[in-house]
Amino acid sequence: MSVRLDRLPNGLRIVTETMPGLESAALGLWVNAGGRHERVDQNGIAHFLEHMAFKGTQRRSALQIAEAIEDVGGFINAYTSREATAYYARVLKADVPLALDVISDIVLNPVFAPEEIEVERGVILQEIGQSLDTPDDIVFDWLQEAAYPEQALGRTILGPSERVSGFAREDLAGFVAEHYGPGQMVLSAAGAVDHDQIMRLAEAAFSHLPAVDLSSHDVARFQGGEKREIKELEQVHFALALEGPAYSDDDIYTAQIHATLLGGGMSSRLFQEIREKRGLCYSIFAQAGAYADTGMMTLYAGTSGEDIAQLAELTVDELKRVADDVTEAEVQRARAQMKAGLLMGLESPSARAERLARLVAIWDRVPPLEETVARIEAVNRTRVAEFAGKLIGSKQAALALYGPASHAPSLGALQERLAA
Repeated sequence: MSVRLDRLPNGLRIVTETMPGLESAALGLWVNAGGRHERVDQNGIAHFLEHMAFKGTQRRSALQIAEAIEDVGGFINAYTSREATAYYARVLKADVPLALDVISDIVLNPVFAPEEIEVERGVILQEIGQSLDTPDDIVFDWLQEAAYPEQALGRTILGPSERVSGFAREDLAGFVAEHYGPGQMVLSAAGAVDHDQIMRLAEAAFSHLPAVDLSSHDVARFQGGEKREIKELEQVHFALALEGPAYSDDDIYTAQIHATLLGGGMSSRLFQEIREKRGLCYSIFAQAGAYADTGMMTLYAGTSGEDIAQLAELTVDELKRVADDVTEAEVQRARAQMKAGLLMGLESPSARAERLARLVAIWDRVPPLEETVARIEAVNRTRVAEFAGKLIGSKQAALALYGPASHAPSLGALQERLAA
């Protein structure tokens, strides 16, 4: 397998990885324009724009966009995150030129027809309503808001319905003009692809774009806080976060291994102690999420109103205990899980294309897989214990609770327990 990275004169980066033996390819355009690039009055517009890309271009109607890919047996989709918007497709190798043509068309040539804006506005408002009926969606949005209050990184990706209800064509076009320059884009492809062909196609589709100033965003400040709502549900949804490392931080692999052994699988401490031994929950996990300049160590569980106090206290106790008695065997198991997850995932061209795009966006290069595996292998018990100690020494934490949470301890009480 071979990775190649090139750049057009206007700043667009093109990265490919050929995977011999495959008959299909995944490719897409990753744009460095997500929720955290929005002003407060724009909250939700990046996601709205993602939807509108499929609603018609200067060359294709919405139906023709879908038919162009599905007529050859492929699929096309998109997503918006807090730091990027991605438009991607999976097709057979003979249809790579078609897929790139469709993707470039929907990104560069949307018409934003007023009637389609109104239709899609209704769809997005329904999506917001569905999210508000989903407790675990709510609690993670609240956790993000509590961790990064009054910041773009703390706002929801979907945006509030009152903002979405007011977006007009000029708002969408303005966001594109500000954030969709070639320097903010990475074209990534993996599978049955030929780099030279992708380069020729990219030059034809994107070389006319003028270089523009790179979009910026405010530096994130993890401040912490608490948000809870007492509601008659079957379960309390509990989410606790501490600040973790950014993508490029030396501790990122340590944080991920720490999260894995703490709450990343059936053998993890949280699963064994709180679910298996005590039966206090069905779902419980820990994860280490990262952004360009910050990160979040998140712990989540759902439990009954009667058990929430015990569950919250035990979760904090397990978090503390890692710093004192983590074993080399636990670290070795977590390393194996992390390596296996990485390598198994990379058997998919879609996963490889996304990974390439993320790496280029973060480091402007693609570290060899061997380098990544070596960094995982370098994490030992001492490093995990030291990281766990720094984590529990954090002065800020965020807590979100939703459901019958009247017996849940306060954030202050949990922080005192963590520091004791």
